[in-house]
This record gives sequence, C-alpha cells and structure tokens, in this order.
Amino acid sequence: MTAPERTRDVIDIAGKFSHITDLWSPRIVAAFNDNHVKLARIEGEFVWHRHDDTDELFIVHSGHLRIEMKDRTVALGPGSLFVVPRGAPHRPVADGPVELILIEPRGTRNTGDVIDARTVDDECWI
Repeated sequence: MTAPERTRDVIDIAGKFSHITDLWSPRIVAAFNDNHVKLARIEGEFVWHRHDDTDELFIVHSGHLRIEMKDRTVALGPGSLFVVPRGAPHRPVADGPVELILIEPRGTRNTGDVIDARTVDDECWI
C-alpha cells in the first residue's frame, strides 16, 4: 500500500503504538497537506535542539513528558499538547515510558539542527 492510501483509512493509534519498539524513532501514520503525523515511544532525555523553520507540536498519548526550554519547563500528561515555537531551543525529557504524537512538516528532522546517534534520516511509515 502506498503512503497516500494509508491516510484514507481510520488509524488505530493504540494499535500503531503496539508496533513501535524502538525509542526516539518516530513513525509516520498519516499525511495531510504537507504535514506528517508521527508516533514515537520515548524514555529518558533527548538532545537539546531547535527547528529554525517550523513550530513543533507535541501531544502526549500516555505517560508524562517534560519539555525543557531555556526560560521554562513545560509538563505534559496524557491528552495534553504543547507547541514549541520555531527557533526555540528545547529538550524533551521522559522519566518513564511516554507515547507521543507529533505533527510537523514533511521532512522535519527529529533532532532539528543537531545530527547525532538519535537522528532519524529514513522516516518510516507504519
């Protein structure tokens, strides 16, 4: 099935999360306009980074997430969301398992302006 055909179906988010085993490796589940909807399992600290050309939308499906920024820390729980403004340095931190939904422009690098071991260059659909 091609990627656009997948976006015509109802997406079982919990079911999709059950197929994700790698931490910090977002998987695309839908596309609309020029955006991707991604799911990720995360735990621990991520790298400080920023996205100069786009805001980044975080929605917590399960667990508790902190987004550390230079001037404050934002705490998110299940069902809450936060938009990190473009250009703002930030670092997601999950003290326990978190299931996360991300909505961002197609081709957005997960580590933004940083390239390291957690950079995902080959975005995969599930």
